[in-house]
Amino acid sequence: MREALRGLTTRGRSFLAAAAAAALSAVILGEKDLLRVAVLLAILPMLAALYVGRSRYRLACSRSLQPHRAPVGASARVVLRLQNMSRLPTGTLLLEDRLPYALGSRPRVVLERLGARQASSVAYTVRADVRGRYEVGPLVVRLTDPFGLCELTRSFPSIDRLTVIPQVVALPNVRLAGEYTGAGDSRARSVAVHGEDDAATREYRRGDDLRRVHWKSTARLGELMVRREEQPWESRATVVLDTRAFAHRGEGPTASFEWAVSAAASIAVHLREAGYKMRLVTDSGIDADATDGGEGLALDHLADVKLNKRGDITQLVEAVRRRSDGGLVIALLGALTSAEAELLAGLRTNSTTCVAFLIDSSTWLTLPPESRAEASRAHGASALGLMRTGWRVVGVAHGNKLPGLWPQAARGSQGFAWRATLAETVAGGMR
Repeated sequence: MREALRGLTTRGRSFLAAAAAAALSAVILGEKDLLRVAVLLAILPMLAALYVGRSRYRLACSRSLQPHRAPVGASARVVLRLQNMSRLPTGTLLLEDRLPYALGSRPRVVLERLGARQASSVAYTVRADVRGRYEVGPLVVRLTDPFGLCELTRSFPSIDRLTVIPQVVALPNVRLAGEYTGAGDSRARSVAVHGEDDAATREYRRGDDLRRVHWKSTARLGELMVRREEQPWESRATVVLDTRAFAHRGEGPTASFEWAVSAAASIAVHLREAGYKMRLVTDSGIDADATDGGEGLALDHLADVKLNKRGDITQLVEAVRRRSDGGLVIALLGALTSAEAELLAGLRTNSTTCVAFLIDSSTWLTLPPESRAEASRAHGASALGLMRTGWRVVGVAHGNKLPGLWPQAARGSQGFAWRATLAETVAGGMR
């Protein structure tokens, strides 16, 4: 009740002041009728405070996000459902949902009245241009009586989380060499054991279908043998994201790092849809298998990834090699030195195909001609160092789109564009 009295509005306090003035006048003038007016003026705000104070504990609220995971630049719909649990109608309700600055200003919605046991839903939209995880809530409800004499604020503690994932773009379907290793569903291949006739046989196990018995192998080996099912191979891929702070340039959503994060997300989704067993690795500590959780797990990790001021290529190579099982390695790399390019050679093995999207982060800056030429030479030298160790290199400059660059990842040679770039770099160095 004390809290309700503290919630009296200016109108409610004016009623109490008028009641006090009327009571004082009634005492001085000896007018009993004026005293009755004073009592009436005092009772009205007290009843309003009692009404609001009781109803504040009889409201139920729920919130739903549609969807819980939204890409950068997309909108999400927030639905608020408020229910009056009491037998008395409410007054005007002002709803205010608390939002972080990145999702926009706090929405305010007015509900004129909720009847007894009545529920009402309101909705608003949010939009985020920066990836991350954002808390939506708590909801603040301002309750008033029908006469506007008392107003109380109630906060619902429930909080929902909106995950803003990097922007994912569709990539063209291309054949990537070196993709099949191990066992899985991608492509069926038989395993030869003793020859073509018994290329897929094994010992009989309880429960095996007798129709699969391979009598020729059984007669030769002296034990019951059955035809072995084809051992399918699987496509494995590791997406590597370079998070070193000094390897990227630019700020905000247009920075080179954001291009790399979006590219990593697009490649991860594309490979998962193609049936790859996928792994995501960064030098900032992320090492996640996205096989069981689908591409959503990788996107959740990429929603949180930040630049690492202490990262280095050695950590990145060690993280990848810690659980390396061959297949395809696709790396999104920022600026590299020749020594760092040589360190990446440790990822290249006979069972591994390595593709690097080498970002020329200097193109995200406005540089004078001499500095631009020097940055281009350093970028070309890094690319040449990777290619010498067996990497496929796809150059990335500011303004390039990943769908246009993706087909270059399938080429065994580096293409005429890179050769021309390297030739110009060498020629510039000779001058």
